[in-house]
Amino acid sequence: MKKKNLIHSLPIALGILLFFSSCGDDKSAQQAQAAQQAQTLPVVTIPTKTLTAYTTYPASIEGIINSEVRAKISGYITDVLVDEGQKVSKGQTLFRLETQTLNQDAAAARANVNAAQVEVDKLKPLVEKNIISNVQLETAKAKLQQAKSGYNSIAANIDYGNIKSPVDGYVGSINLRKGALVSPTSQIPMTTVVDISKVYAYFSMNEKEYLDFMQNAEGKDVEEKIEKLPKVRLLLVNGSLYEEEGTIETINSQVNAQTGSISFRAIFENSSRLLTSGNSGKIQIPKVYADAVVVPQQASYEQQGSIYVYKVEQDSTAVSTKIEISVEVDNLYVVESGLQKGDRIVAKGANKLRGNSKINPQEMPFDSIAKPIEKVFR
Repeated sequence: MKKKNLIHSLPIALGILLFFSSCGDDKSAQQAQAAQQAQTLPVVTIPTKTLTAYTTYPASIEGIINSEVRAKISGYITDVLVDEGQKVSKGQTLFRLETQTLNQDAAAARANVNAAQVEVDKLKPLVEKNIISNVQLETAKAKLQQAKSGYNSIAANIDYGNIKSPVDGYVGSINLRKGALVSPTSQIPMTTVVDISKVYAYFSMNEKEYLDFMQNAEGKDVEEKIEKLPKVRLLLVNGSLYEEEGTIETINSQVNAQTGSISFRAIFENSSRLLTSGNSGKIQIPKVYADAVVVPQQASYEQQGSIYVYKVEQDSTAVSTKIEISVEVDNLYVVESGLQKGDRIVAKGANKLRGNSKINPQEMPFDSIAKPIEKVFR
């Protein structure tokens, strides 16, 4: 009986043995196939670097002196003695106005002065001899003073016909030419004289930006913080950087009720006269990130508004990892969280991977992947 049961059990045991042997062969084949399909991808080790990022704000440029030239009397322009862009000195005559009528009035006023002086001179000896009272002499002297005041007023108006530069600087647009009638109530100035040896750059921050900026600045109070602020750069409208760095001088103490912003003023040297009033540009304020974890932008990919990289584990498995970004600097991301110094990531080809994938990592120097992209301005 036992022999018969043994005969029946033998085929079953052999079947089970063959089944497990087949499964083992399939598993080995799958592992071998997976190893053959693993992609060879460049991998870099995450370093830390000290980088400088720049926050940019639109700016308007003005000369440190921007003085309008206006007429103090009414009259027709007879001479324009300067040209636009010309350098002028304080007190230099820029325009002349027609003063013929004033000259005639001045001659008449001068005659009145002479007549009043003759009357005073005639009365003086009579008073000394007690022939007339001193009251008559004092009355004559008052009339003389009145005549002199009238003459001086007309003479001053004649001098106002020579319209002079109020400051040292450069002549702007000449808005009125020879033959034009001007008056003190004219809405537009005759011209503007600007001093552009230095220029102001005006820019603004909203309330949140202002608070973040000032709270992170060194110093106990606003005055000390302004003194310790870093130098700023000026990006010109053609995409080039202005050669001189600037200094933030003042910060407005009041929020603009219409825009909700706070204005800043920076000053730049301008000996080359490249900048002039009315220019625009962008102020760049630096912020240094010391020993920051960085990744090349090309090593990342975006999904549903988040940034991911493939982190390479010890067993060469590339795992999709979400990272938080502080700022972009050139072609690098400064990582706030998600990676640490010494982690390895896939440097190129992240778009070829799906889910967690085995790879054949090919180690590469970080700087060979993260070289800055050269910008060409045209």
